[in-house]
Amino acid sequence: MKLPIKVNDLKGKVAVVTGAGGVLCSAFAKALAKAGAKVALLDRNKENAQKYADEIVANGGVARAYTANVLEKDSLKECHKQVLAELGKCDILINGAGGNNPMATTDKEYYEAGDLDADIKSFFDLDESGVSFVFNLNFLGTLLPTQEFARDMLGRKGCSVLNISSMNAYTPLTKIPAYSGAKAAVSNFTQWLAVHFSKVGIRVNAIAPGFFSTKQNAKLLWNDDGTPTARTGKILAATPMGRFGETEELIGSVLFLLSDEAAGFITGVVLPIDGGFSAYSGV
Repeated sequence: MKLPIKVNDLKGKVAVVTGAGGVLCSAFAKALAKAGAKVALLDRNKENAQKYADEIVANGGVARAYTANVLEKDSLKECHKQVLAELGKCDILINGAGGNNPMATTDKEYYEAGDLDADIKSFFDLDESGVSFVFNLNFLGTLLPTQEFARDMLGRKGCSVLNISSMNAYTPLTKIPAYSGAKAAVSNFTQWLAVHFSKVGIRVNAIAPGFFSTKQNAKLLWNDDGTPTARTGKILAATPMGRFGETEELIGSVLFLLSDEAAGFITGVVLPIDGGFSAYSGV
């Protein structure tokens, strides 16, 4: 991996990345390792993270994979003990675990007369457990790891937390009310935490990716035969750059925000990386 920007102050730091078995966060982990950080890749399924840790090590980096459930304090505590023993105190935390759930997603964008009796999942059919799962995974899945790993950062220089918000934190997207609300909570929490930790040297920021085609949103963007859905057409029409983002296009912003040399006076920021989606009024 070729880094898009050069950062000198990440070398030797311990970076903890949750959700590291996924496409985006594994790329963040690889970039941090390339910049010289020692990376702990956390995932509920260790095998998912292990393959990326192995790739980092094969390329000369330092990385370990760990099992961790971001919704269970005991799991995080045990993982933290292992990270401390093998890599050292956490300097950087990327809260990357998150996602949606079909039970918290409506079938249609708009409610219309007759939908209550139709064979579809409307707003009135959203499953409470599905909605709760989405809020917990995205919000508590950010709060709980921060409670555990930010303890290492207290009173130390150059430490920071990076959360993963979303475009739908600004304006909620149709069909996914729980995910939109949960990501709005992550953005709000990022600002709150930045103020809360401002006196002890911990910077807290977030990125808000626009539309990137990943496994998580594949069903919304692509038909079973691989053709784009109508929703994909709407997304691209509302994105001035007219395309989906590439994972590599997030790396520069991640490294910038995590570098104290580059962004030492930046905290409480939620940075859109969206091809202009959030700036476009539609006309």
